[in-house]
Amino acid sequence: MSASGRTATVVGSGPNGLAAALVLAEAGVSVTVVEAEDSPGGGVRSGELMHRGVIHDLCSAAHPLAQVSPFLRDPRFGPSLRHRGLRFAPAPLDMVHIVSDDRAAVRSAALHTSPAVTGEQLPGGDGRVWEASFGALSARADLIADEFLGPVLHLPRHPLLLAGFGAGAALPASWSWCRWRSEEARALFAGIAAHAFTPLHLPASSAPGTLLTVAGHRHGWPVVVGGSRRIADTMVEELQHRGGTTVTGSRVTDLSQVADADIVLLDTSVDAAAGILGDRLPGRTARAWSRFRHGPAVAKIDYVLDGDIPWTAPDARCAGTVHLGGRAEEVAAAEKQCWAGTLPDRPFTLVGQQYLADPSRSRTTGGRTLNPLWAYSHVPAGWDGDTRDTFELVTAQIERAAPGFRDCVVDWVASPPSAVEEHNANYVGGDISGGANDLLQLVARPRLSPDPYSTGVPGVYLCSSSAAPGGGVHFMCGVRAAQRALRDLGDL
Repeated sequence: MSASGRTATVVGSGPNGLAAALVLAEAGVSVTVVEAEDSPGGGVRSGELMHRGVIHDLCSAAHPLAQVSPFLRDPRFGPSLRHRGLRFAPAPLDMVHIVSDDRAAVRSAALHTSPAVTGEQLPGGDGRVWEASFGALSARADLIADEFLGPVLHLPRHPLLLAGFGAGAALPASWSWCRWRSEEARALFAGIAAHAFTPLHLPASSAPGTLLTVAGHRHGWPVVVGGSRRIADTMVEELQHRGGTTVTGSRVTDLSQVADADIVLLDTSVDAAAGILGDRLPGRTARAWSRFRHGPAVAKIDYVLDGDIPWTAPDARCAGTVHLGGRAEEVAAAEKQCWAGTLPDRPFTLVGQQYLADPSRSRTTGGRTLNPLWAYSHVPAGWDGDTRDTFELVTAQIERAAPGFRDCVVDWVASPPSAVEEHNANYVGGDISGGANDLLQLVARPRLSPDPYSTGVPGVYLCSSSAAPGGGVHFMCGVRAAQRALRDLGDL
């Protein structure tokens, strides 16, 4: 049955909102995307922040989940977006975790796309354990993503595979890394698990790290050629080709502004969705949403560098992503402090050297090469540091692992959590994950229901990363919400 003649409005143009719009347009729905900011994209925007020709990603940078996503593997969407210029590029190394920045004994561990190559550089027998842990799973990463990138409460299509993945994913990360003896292997996994902003002693804190590792061993941790904005650009172009429209600079604050549509999808935070729906929100949903919690924040800096970072760890010089966190126990301690509201002395810090994979982001001028650098540290939710505090915090972490780094900095723009939220209202308190990622909110996101996208208001659905399966550029919150809306119409 066709949905021709139906109309939909998607509020918010992040990757989830745009994916939802494309799914609806494919079904014949006339779609309008309404975006509050002056440009579409949400968490996938890029720009020339300081110097002409030097392109910085404003939020998301590396994309280990994008190519494993069922959305980009869907023949109705992936080929069309690639035809419009969506291209991913890997750096020589996917990721490096610096375990010790002691100049006399620098130690690091690298994540390669190949699990076997990753294992080869780990000490002792840890390489064999790493390959045994992730090799077979990475070969079936696409099927795992089909199961994992959706509501936890669902009827699995591949129950044995999901059970095999879930057996390890359900463990605390601090239990998972005990399978390895070396500090290098343990820290490598701890740093990947820390992407979830969750204390690593909690149940299921292994899940996000396991998925990121498996996806990375399948498709790498690439960047988007031209900047992450190309994700939004190609999706908007494809939506226009399918008859949809995108309106920017228009903020929706009440459902009455979009009430003429048959379907409304909200690519917004739970807080904003509740405000838009107001008294229309059923009491049961309102009570559940009021208990929804946001997680720790980021303090972000975009730098312009003269040349490259003088890392003391040689492999960090060719890595697209660098983790600064020390040993697994140090990563865990810092994440626990952030969760408890305390700023760590040495917060877990991520550094993105996207230009190593995509040289088009850099500019050569006056005999020198200006390179963009992207970095953020995990900080407590709502940390009230200012731009100078943010600069000193993040820069100090990099300087420890790359003495002389400050001398390479030509220019910088710092974004404490308040500025991160100002840039994207979905990042409440600087939380870029759309909500805390503990076990409760992995299962009940944003509430415990087999239909987490329903708001309880007929025809209105939540499609942001505050819904299942949560944060990350994988598009599936939008895809699943749109599919649910079509089922309710009887069109899927």
